Amino acid sequence: MKKKILIIEDDVSIAELQKDYLEVADFEVTVCSNGSDGLRTLQDKEVDLLILDIMLPGMDGLEILRSMKEDKDIPVLLVSAKKEEIDKIKGLSLGADDYITKPFSPGELVARVKAHLQNYERINIGLEKVLRRGII
Repeated sequence: MKKKILIIEDDVSIAELQKDYLEVADFEVTVCSNGSDGLRTLQDKEVDLLILDIMLPGMDGLEILRSMKEDKDIPVLLVSAKKEEIDKIKGLSLGADDYITKPFSPGELVARVKAHLQNYERINIGLEKVLRRGII
C-alpha cells in the first residue's frame, strides 16, 4: 500500500514540484494551500507523513505543528524559506523531525521522506515487539 503524504504549502509551484517528485517515488500525495485547510485535512485523513511550510495564510505552520502533535504521531518535515538558526530551533523544538530550507533539492526531499518513514516504521515495529513481550 502506498504511503500517504500531506503537503501544506501556499506556493503552488513548490507544492506541485514536491508532489510530482513524491508521486514518481510511488507516494500518494494530497496538497493543501493554506493552514486551515491543511489542519482540517490532517485531522480528517489518514496521513503517514506531513511536509509543512511555516509561512502560510490563515494559520502558520508552527500553529499547525502545535495543534497536530497532540493527536498525531507522524513524521513532520518543515520546508521553509526561513533560514535563521532560531527558526530551525523553534520548529524542531515544537516536534518537527526535520527542517529543510528553500530552495531545496527535490531528490533530497524524497530521500528524507523515505528515511523518516523507515525510521518511524522501525520504531513502531520495535515498540510492538516490546509490548508483545510484556516488558512495558
